[in-house]
Amino acid sequence: MPETAPALQTAAEDLVALTRLEYELTLFSRHYLASAKYRPNQQLDRSAYLILVRLELDSPLSLKELAEAFRLDISTINRQVGAMRKQGLVERVADPDGGIARKVRATAKGLEMLVADRTHSRSGVIKVLAEWQDDDIEKMASLIAKFNESIENLEGNPWPRPAG
Repeated sequence: MPETAPALQTAAEDLVALTRLEYELTLFSRHYLASAKYRPNQQLDRSAYLILVRLELDSPLSLKELAEAFRLDISTINRQVGAMRKQGLVERVADPDGGIARKVRATAKGLEMLVADRTHSRSGVIKVLAEWQDDDIEKMASLIAKFNESIENLEGNPWPRPAG
């Protein structure tokens, strides 16, 4: 049984805070998924966006490495990458380390579309945070990063982060 952090014992106030956090995470997820209909200018579907984000930071990767990174079956990743190849978003390349498996990397077109969609997405975030103080935005970014890193540590599946 995993150890419980001292700050998160079963005290009533901790239970209230955890219940609130779980509820807010549920709303956060709902808002994010619902916002897709307000992003008609997005060029990439969600899976292509996520795969390109990963390849932008850590490329090239084999289908097996992508499947492990996303915790998906390799057949699912293969279908997603296949669709992306048909659109010219990714390409297969020889393993630069001399391995047998071919690897996948983003194409210039894929990265251009990723940047365009990211810019559009950021404009939506800017609208939401328009009334926020800079230090509150930085605190939220830091806490979300800490939360994500805690999940990655529990799963043993660290995700690369952009520099700076």
